[in-house]
Parts: sequence; structure tokens; C-alpha cells
Amino acid sequence: MRRAAIERLLPAAYQRAAGPGSVLGALLDVMEALHAPDEAVLADVDALFGPYRTPDGFVAYLTRWVAMDHVVAAPRADAPLPLPMGRLRDLVAHGALLARWRGTPYGMRTALELATGVTGFVLDEPPERPFHLVVRVPPAAADRLALVTRIVEAEKPAAVTVEVLASPADAETPEPDDAEPAAGVATVRAVGRAHVPAPLPHDPPEEPS
Repeated sequence: MRRAAIERLLPAAYQRAAGPGSVLGALLDVMEALHAPDEAVLADVDALFGPYRTPDGFVAYLTRWVAMDHVVAAPRADAPLPLPMGRLRDLVAHGALLARWRGTPYGMRTALELATGVTGFVLDEPPERPFHLVVRVPPAAADRLALVTRIVEAEKPAAVTVEVLASPADAETPEPDDAEPAAGVATVRAVGRAHVPAPLPHDPPEEPS
């Protein structure tokens, strides 16, 4: 707040005493200087909550706002992040989308692709094991099994058991039946401002005859 604006809030007697060179005038100058840093922050406060504008040190905090703090899962505040800052910003930016699709194959696959920058995750539901999910990790993400496991545990339905398996390096990754088109998957960029494919539309259920 500027000195003139502060002075107008004072009673008339104080305003007359706040002339140049007065003690009260000097105090008003100090008040203006003290307000300036806070007002600068408030003028651009939206930058703190924009996933691609916020400072690096604030990104991990924002993951808690979008229920993605299990990705960080650091035991200490000064521990290094388990993924590049750009991918963490992508997860925050798509937090609402991931929350909407949590518990679905699309939601889990999207979260895994955003966090690792790797496509080709396959989700299998063995017919002989109801309520069980097998997640096959592509070779390019095999070195991040701990991160993948944390994401899978958080994204799966609560009643479903899960098994995370790393695919052999020479294995061809099959495409699941409900996989997104390859052109859409390819739009998931490695780091920063990723674009995710939309879920495939499903046919409406048939009305009982």
C-alpha cells in the first residue's frame, strides 16, 4: 500500500501531522516499504498455483492438492524427487483428469505414462483370477519399478489385487484391447507440458429386452 493511501486511512489530525520531515511521515514511508514485498507476491499470486509457472520448490507441495503426493513419497523434505521436474509439473497439470479417471485402465495408464515418459504399459485382467490386475511394465521403464508400483497401488480400485511385472527387454509389448490409438499415445512428451490422449468412447449399454 502506498504511503498516500495509508495516510488517507488516518484521522484528520494525524494526516495534518504527517507532513514532510515529520516522524509520522517517516513511519508511513517505512510502512510502505514493508508492504511492498507482500503486495508484489499478491499481485502475481496465481503464479504460485500454475503448474508450469510455480517455482520448482512449490511443485511437490502442489502434488498434495491434486492427490498425487504418492508419486513423490519422499521420506525427507530434502530428498531428491523420483522423477524430473517437468514430469511432476505434468502430473499436477493433469491432476483433475487423473482424479476423474482414477480406478480405470485409462486413468492408470495415463498416470504411468505422464510420470515415466514411457508408453506401452499393458494392463491384463486374468479371467481365472477375478479382481486381480497384472501391470506389465515396458523395458524402458523397468528401472522405475518402485515409482510404477506406488502409482499402480494408488490408482487401482481398492478391492483389486495387483501384480507389477517388468517385460523382458526383447519382448514385444502387446496392445491391450482398450488401448488408445498410437497417434494419441505418441503425444505424451518426455518432459513438460505433456498432452494426453482422450479415452476411447464406449458404446452405450444395451437396454434389456
